[in-house]
Amino acid sequence: MPDTAPVIRCDDPTSFPHSVLAERHPALIRKVQDATPYGPEQRRALDELLKNTLHGTVEPPADDDWWDTWNVRRHAGRSWFSLPFLVAESCFYRQLLRAVGHFGPGPWQGTDPFRPFKLAELDTPEAAAELTALGTLAQHPLPDQLKALLHGSLWGNRADLGFRIQTAEEDATAADSQLVADDSESLMSLLTGAGRGAGAGAGARTLCLVADNAGRELIPDLLLIDHLLTHGHFDRAVLHLKPYPYFVSDATTADTLDAVRHLVAAKTDAGHRLWSALSDGRIVLRAHPFSCAPLPYADMPADLRDDFASADLTLLKGDLNYRRLVGDRLWPPTTPFAEVTAYFPGPVAALRTLKSDVIVGLTAQKEAALVAAEGQRWRTSGTRALIQVRV
Repeated sequence: MPDTAPVIRCDDPTSFPHSVLAERHPALIRKVQDATPYGPEQRRALDELLKNTLHGTVEPPADDDWWDTWNVRRHAGRSWFSLPFLVAESCFYRQLLRAVGHFGPGPWQGTDPFRPFKLAELDTPEAAAELTALGTLAQHPLPDQLKALLHGSLWGNRADLGFRIQTAEEDATAADSQLVADDSESLMSLLTGAGRGAGAGAGARTLCLVADNAGRELIPDLLLIDHLLTHGHFDRAVLHLKPYPYFVSDATTADTLDAVRHLVAAKTDAGHRLWSALSDGRIVLRAHPFSCAPLPYADMPADLRDDFASADLTLLKGDLNYRRLVGDRLWPPTTPFAEVTAYFPGPVAALRTLKSDVIVGLTAQKEAALVAAEGQRWRTSGTRALIQVRV
């Protein structure tokens, strides 16, 4: 993959990455302290992390191999704001988990500091409305169902958009206008088997879905997998998750089980089918350590590369996975998506709501129109999305 574009960093006080470190991370520490009755030791460690990230330097613990495995210890002694954005965020979350005792030993070992936020998303009127809409969705033709589920997965916690079968032309046009790049026709072809690429070949078809967030955002991903398995588009799905809590909402195995139990408790057919598919191996869970590495997928280890290479399609969800897929760099927005993903072993697609600066695969006309309308805010506001495919 070419690496000529500058890496996105945090040192510009006017930049989005700087605001994440200076504003979002401190706010998150306070939310974590409010959400769980941690003891004095954990609370002091969180206070120290807050002070250190704003005014101190990176201090890797001597007994944490993560810093050595991913070659991050070399940043020791540097200001947090001098780091590449992806590295700074990854180090922050690693230190936050250590502060609350997640890695143990001790009574807080394995506890997810973000779990209260994830569970709260499943118990909202919006989440209930989305499940109610499933009944209506089932009455529509299968291609319309798949498109709705695809858009539900794309928009995450705005997933109710995906469950509206848009019959009015103006509604469809309004939704499509939020997409800065739209390879949905190619993706639909790949999902239904019409556009088979390299991978499993003529035999059983495998989908790899690399999950993004938990809670209400994971439900549409699971419903999409259920639809694809139920209607014979794929024989098997491999769901890649985080091995432990990472960025605040990232989905783990425990989050996936919470989501499936939520669908079962709501008495949805999809919930029972997903439970069965997990039990009989048609859905396989993966939690590779590289999923929590501050590195692009271009640097993935051989065993993970083999896993993706064996799939007929790998579908990467969300903003963080997109950053790692194309490289967290300030590419010219017109850089071809196929060019920066050429290294990826097999057909790959990205479903992403834009929440950070990196972007590729736009036409010059689209970029100009976005800049004219919004300046650079369109890159990070979460109001735009994309569907990009490289066969």
